[in-house]
Amino acid sequence: MDVTFTLALPREAPTVPLIRRLIGDALRGLGAADDCVDDILVAASEACTNVIRHTRASGDYRVAARVDESVCELEITDRGRGPRPAPADRGVLSETGRGIKIMRALVDDLAIDHVPERGTVVHMRKRLTWRDGALVHRPDARLITSAG
Repeated sequence: MDVTFTLALPREAPTVPLIRRLIGDALRGLGAADDCVDDILVAASEACTNVIRHTRASGDYRVAARVDESVCELEITDRGRGPRPAPADRGVLSETGRGIKIMRALVDDLAIDHVPERGTVVHMRKRLTWRDGALVHRPDARLITSAG
């Protein structure tokens, strides 16, 4: 089973909880384990928040999600020019600069690319774990035969 969706959103703070709700409901509805869903939602929130706070380009941003039986892949795309280098004098107690580290810690694969015609694309991939009885692990009714 593959679930795929793409959303175009205004660069506004209320879109972050919206994304969390949509992705979380989709993953939970399919039967993904809660700890796995939580990791994905925190990483997605960090990426979307970075777009809202740091993108200098105008326009919407896009969130594309693909879920199959083994992974959740997210792409967060804006029209920006990629992450700026972090200032060298940032102290341990700095309130900024942790988002990419958090995302790396929570997902299996993270890549940030700048594509000139497209903008900045954050690619995230997380292997999924499932609750017992998850929708994606139920046998297809066509494969079940009657013994009687």
